Amino acid sequence: MSAPESYNLRPRETLSMRTRDGVRLDADLYRPDTDGPFPVLLMRQPYGRAIASTVSNAHPTWYARHGYIVVIQDVRGCGTSEGEFDLLAQELDDGFDAIAWAAGLPGATGEVGMYGFSYQGMAQVFAAGSGAPALKTICPAMIAYDVYEHFAYEGGALRLELVMAWAVQVAAETAHRRRDAEAHQALFAASRSLPLDGKTPARPEVIERHAADSHYDDWVSNPKPGPYWERISPKTAARSIDLPALHIGGWFDALLPGTLACHRDWAARCRRPQRLAIGPWVHIPWSPKAGDRDYGPSAVSPIDRLQIRWFDHWLKGMDTGLLDEPPVLLYEMGGERWRAFDRWPDGPGGSRYLSSGGRSAIDLTDGELVPGLEAGAGEDAVVFDPWRPVPAVGGHLGAPAGPAERSDVDGRPDVLTYTSEPLEEDLHLAGDVTLEVWLRSDAPAFDLSAVVSEVTPEGRAFTLTQSHARIEEGDRTGPLRLSLRAICCRIPCGRRLRLSLAGACFPAYAVNPGTGAQPGDAALIDQRVITLFVATGGKTPSRLILPVG
Repeated sequence: MSAPESYNLRPRETLSMRTRDGVRLDADLYRPDTDGPFPVLLMRQPYGRAIASTVSNAHPTWYARHGYIVVIQDVRGCGTSEGEFDLLAQELDDGFDAIAWAAGLPGATGEVGMYGFSYQGMAQVFAAGSGAPALKTICPAMIAYDVYEHFAYEGGALRLELVMAWAVQVAAETAHRRRDAEAHQALFAASRSLPLDGKTPARPEVIERHAADSHYDDWVSNPKPGPYWERISPKTAARSIDLPALHIGGWFDALLPGTLACHRDWAARCRRPQRLAIGPWVHIPWSPKAGDRDYGPSAVSPIDRLQIRWFDHWLKGMDTGLLDEPPVLLYEMGGERWRAFDRWPDGPGGSRYLSSGGRSAIDLTDGELVPGLEAGAGEDAVVFDPWRPVPAVGGHLGAPAGPAERSDVDGRPDVLTYTSEPLEEDLHLAGDVTLEVWLRSDAPAFDLSAVVSEVTPEGRAFTLTQSHARIEEGDRTGPLRLSLRAICCRIPCGRRLRLSLAGACFPAYAVNPGTGAQPGDAALIDQRVITLFVATGGKTPSRLILPVG
């Protein structure tokens, strides 16, 4: 364990540096009230440095009291720093310059670590990719490793609510900085009630008018992977990284796949140690209560103390015992405990096959999840009406996010449900979840939303994991293989598992108009009714593959 240090602190200082192209970047400095020397912890963020990731981490003074100089810096074009903000594009060079400056601060040892979540986590990866020699370790939390795949789009479907809400927030910060009261007021109002009902829903007038120069237009106008996304994705900068890293995620964080992708990539190719910790948290806050569940004292975030142990090892040379522990730490929801693994759990999965009498959209008892493949072939049909799209409830993109109770949604006639028999013993799941489903549609393009939930004896259903995909019929042969979000949970004896399938999950994802038009071009008036057909049994067996263990 790390030493329980508690230094008195000097008053907060505000310092400035110049980048290689002469732009002034401002930072707040927190340091012990003694000469040191001390290692530096650097956070670079775009929301005004006073926030300092305190929605997830302890205040910088807590870290400073453990014997660190803590630097919280406004990135270029944000807070009081000079320059124009160009989302993520400037973080490589500016990160290198900021690390060199921080390492040379009076009283510093010359060694730097970085921490912070979300944008701050992505900024760490870019800074690490710059090759800054003073940077010794990072703790990237809740990041999009590939901004297209892990943030803006999921399975090719635009994450409408998340992307729009963040664009409005970033644009409002820009308007605030420019003292543009009209734009700030309009964007503030939009943030409280997102404008999702325009003529082209993915292109709201408030953004077109007040944030035309923001990243939002680029995100909506680039609905496929390509050079634009590579330029702003941390994985592009990470190709030569070999730093020790503590990767941090949450089971209901929208960016969890990015955290896992970064950890898997680095663990596979880096010589330096990689650690992973995932709690039962949403993106904000990291609280024991998520959605409709409270996981209790065991789910109180240990991340601040874990990061101090990590930094004490790599920046102070202390034996904290951390490297003697298993490298993967996962919170088991339902078991209310932390489980340690020697590596990411990737053992063989157990299949549950979809079976029904063809009425699983009408009768909750008709569709089943069964342990064995049935010889008889069947088919379910479900009609998606864009006038009343299936709503997003809980999960990683619901508002609020978390394990929400969704039995009312499962009871809708535009949702197919497949429910198992009551479990005869506790079921422990840890790892990746996959759905293989044979389906077709009467439209050239459609969406599929898949949710796995835990059903109580009273019939209440709580979200466990989910995924979403946009499907172009001409591009697909065979079954759709859909990766649901990874999971670690315990399902108690007597409860059931349920798979729910639908053609929408709104407003988490843009409604698929059924015409093949991409979200940026999809007019509200062109949306059409779509019928989906899901095959069960026979030679086209649809199945859910669960990571039993």
